Amino acid sequence: MPEQLDLNLLRVFDALLQDGSVTAASERLHLSIPATSRALGRLRRAMGDPILVRAGRGMAPTPFALRTAPRVRSLLDEAAALISADRSVTIAELKRTFTIRINDGIAATLATVAVDATAAAAPGVTLRFVAEGSESIEALRDGSIDLDIGASDAASPDIRTAVLYRERIVGIVRSDSPLGRRRRPTLAQLCQHPHVSASRRGRTRGPLDDALEAAGLRRHVAAVVPTPAVAAFLVASSHYVGLVPQRLAEQYGKTLGIRWFPIPADLPEVDVRLLWHARLDADPAQRWLRDTLRTALSGSYRVTP
Repeated sequence: MPEQLDLNLLRVFDALLQDGSVTAASERLHLSIPATSRALGRLRRAMGDPILVRAGRGMAPTPFALRTAPRVRSLLDEAAALISADRSVTIAELKRTFTIRINDGIAATLATVAVDATAAAAPGVTLRFVAEGSESIEALRDGSIDLDIGASDAASPDIRTAVLYRERIVGIVRSDSPLGRRRRPTLAQLCQHPHVSASRRGRTRGPLDDALEAAGLRRHVAAVVPTPAVAAFLVASSHYVGLVPQRLAEQYGKTLGIRWFPIPADLPEVDVRLLWHARLDADPAQRWLRDTLRTALSGSYRVTP
């Protein structure tokens, strides 16, 4: 008869996949090494898979284990939320890792604020930032990420969302550029210089091009890079014009030797949002994290006219 799975075995599975080691998993779970080894044996029989296999001096998860890990993490989160929904959490004693998906351009400006805000109240909390691989909401559903921070707005009844702040797009140039000495360059002046476009999808055209076209103008996009942060580095070492979020330009302009200026066109502003799955609404630790991030990130930004 197949071995029966229980919640304790799933906790062992989760620890083994996070640590890749029976010894490390035993320390995380406060179990003896023999007890953890026996639990691994039970997992292997119950799941019909080795789970972890030898790889040099360490152990590596099997493809089945990698596919199953997010679902197990989701089940454990739901169980924790069910048990603790009506209980308070001692934030100062909280020991937990939260995985946050965030794009490079936003991470460059928000990561420090987020880490400082959470560490001040909960030094045992780890924020694990992962880059966008896709914008799929399945990662929120299966528990492989806890939160998603970005410009997307998932239209799904099981996904919750809150606006962190509204971002304005501004122009940037190197400080010694002729445009850098102008407070508000005109659209015609912008078109006299080559541009770098920041687009994860590799697009050369954006809202600015629509405004230029309406004015009978056209710019030359000389380079396309995946994120605004990369665009800022490229502009800092070239004569290109770039478009980046104002927060990025304000925070790193002096360090990189770049100047920013408003674009003389009605470009759409971007709502940077926080997304999470509905099953974590009642989880007190996650609720605390969401509130902390909303307070810290919205309060740390001011729009300069």
